[in-house]
Amino acid sequence: MTMSIQRTAAGTTAAAGTKAMVVKGGAAYRAAQGSDYLPGISSETVGAMALWLGIVTLPPGQRTKAHVHERHESAFYMLSGDELEMRSGDELQYRDVVHAGDYLYIPANVLHVAVNRGSKPAVFIGARNEPTAQESVVLYPEMDDRVP
Repeated sequence: MTMSIQRTAAGTTAAAGTKAMVVKGGAAYRAAQGSDYLPGISSETVGAMALWLGIVTLPPGQRTKAHVHERHESAFYMLSGDELEMRSGDELQYRDVVHAGDYLYIPANVLHVAVNRGSKPAVFIGARNEPTAQESVVLYPEMDDRVP
């Protein structure tokens, strides 16, 4: 794929002649924090420079490792599943429950753990302003035991 990119004061724009793309997505992978990713739009699939969009799944009975996303915000919409427990905060002291139809926002550098205590996969559409598969995740193994 050859694409001419132009940077302007308003941001990055594609040069004239570039077109919209329809893609089937990229290869599925398990992220360092433990959830399963199916990328649709990313630097790897379309050459995105500032956006990742795809499906994120946490299997039943599974949880993520305690982690932060150093350089990006994340947004999710829960498509299906029973519910997901989200712990966040410096000491993982906050507990929220996400249900199908809920939106979830995670600011950059917020420590969090997601736990699927249900019997169905928790499936989300996710977006972040970091386009690569190997996002800016930093694990905090010393915090994993804070969430049973």
